[in-house]
Amino acid sequence: MQHIEKPGDSNKNTDRPRSVYIATYGCQMNLRDSEVITGLLLEQGFGITEEEKRADTVLLVACSVRQHAEDKVWSEIGRFSKMVPKPVIGLIGCMAENYKDSAFKRMPGIDLVVGTNNIGEIPQLLKDIFDTRRKAQDIKRKLSVGKANRDEFVYQPEFRQEENHSFVVISEGCDNFCSYCIVPYVRLRLRHRNPENIQKEIESCIKKGIKSITLLGQNVNAYQFKAVSQDQEIRISPPPLPSPHRGREYRSRSIVNFIQLLELVNNIDGLREFSFVTSHPKDASPGLFQAMADLEKLKKYLHLPFQSGSNRILELMHRGYSSKHYLELAKQYRKIIPEGVLSTDVIVGFPGETEEDFLETKKLLEAVRFNHAYIFKYSPRLNTKAEKLKDDVPKDEKERRHKILLDSQRQISRELKSKT
Repeated sequence: MQHIEKPGDSNKNTDRPRSVYIATYGCQMNLRDSEVITGLLLEQGFGITEEEKRADTVLLVACSVRQHAEDKVWSEIGRFSKMVPKPVIGLIGCMAENYKDSAFKRMPGIDLVVGTNNIGEIPQLLKDIFDTRRKAQDIKRKLSVGKANRDEFVYQPEFRQEENHSFVVISEGCDNFCSYCIVPYVRLRLRHRNPENIQKEIESCIKKGIKSITLLGQNVNAYQFKAVSQDQEIRISPPPLPSPHRGREYRSRSIVNFIQLLELVNNIDGLREFSFVTSHPKDASPGLFQAMADLEKLKKYLHLPFQSGSNRILELMHRGYSSKHYLELAKQYRKIIPEGVLSTDVIVGFPGETEEDFLETKKLLEAVRFNHAYIFKYSPRLNTKAEKLKDDVPKDEKERRHKILLDSQRQISRELKSKT
C-alpha cells in the first residue's frame, strides 16, 4: 500500500514503513528520476515523507552540471550527517556516477552511492542496509554505479508528482561530448527508448487524468530508435482519425526518428498537449520546425541552447555548428512558427573567452531576441575536456559579462511580452 507522509502525520506507529525523504537538485531529468525512485520505493513498501526530521533515509538526487549545485549538495550531506539519530544518507544520480567510491571519502556520512542507470536497485539496497541495522551490525556502505543501460521497469510505477502534467523520458545520455559538459560521463552514452514503451507510458498517464506531457532527453531531437533487426516490427497503435500527419502506416517499421515520434505522440487519443526539451542545434532543422507548426497538440516552444556567439569558442566547446548556422536556424524557426516561443542557454567566461568573443555572444543574443535565456558562468567540471584548459577568465569578469547579458535579456523579454 502506498504511504506518503504529510506534515502532521503521526509518527508513533512502530509498524509504519521506513520513511524516505528525497531532495532533488538540477534539471527536469533529475525531477523525473526522483519521481521514478518514489514510485519504486512505494511499490516496495517504503513510505515517503516531506519532513526531513522524520526520515529514516535521506536520498539526494544530485546534479553535477555546475559547481554551485555540487557545493550545495555537499553542504546538505554535511548537515544531514549531524542529525541525531543520523538517517541513512544516499547520494543518487549524476554526482554519484561522477564521484563513485570517492564520495565516501569526501563525506563519511554517506551510506549509499547509486548512479544514474542503477536507480532501479535502490529499494533492495535500502532493504539490505536496514536489515543490517536491525541485526545491530555496522552498516556496510553500498556502491552501485556504472550500469550501461537503465532497466525499462523503472518507468513502470504509476506514481506521478503532479496531477495534470508528467515528464516522459524518450532518451538518456548524450554522445555530443561538448568540452565543458559532464553529461556523457554521468548519464553515459545516448540510448533511446522503444517508441512502444513511450506510447504505453503516455497512455498510462492519460488513464490517470494527466493530459499534458513533456518529452525529455539530454539531446531530445537526436532521437532515433532502431529495431534489433530489420525483420523486427515496432508496433504502434494506429492513428484514430485522418490528419495531415496520419497518412503513414506506423504499425510496422524498423526505424522511428524524432519527427516521426512527435507525430506518433500527437496521434495518441486523449492527449491534450505536449512539448519537449532539450534540443541541440546540430540536430535541429526546418523540417522539425514545420512538424512543430503542423502538429496541433505540440506546444510551439523550442529550447535551443547556443552557448556562445563566437565561432572560436564554439569550436573549443566542441559544439558542432557556427554562429551563422545558429542564426539561420533561429530565422527559420521564427519564419515557420511566427508566434513560437524560443529560449536558450548561454555560457560566459569559458576558458580563453576574450572581450571580442563575449561581444559576439551579446550580438547573437540581441539579434535573435529570445523570449527567455538561461545564462551561466563557466565553472570547470571534473573529467571534462575543458577541465584541462586554464580557467583564465577572472571571477569578477565573469560576473560583469553575466550581468550584461542578464540585463540585455531582461529588456528583450519585457519588450516581447508587452507585444503579446
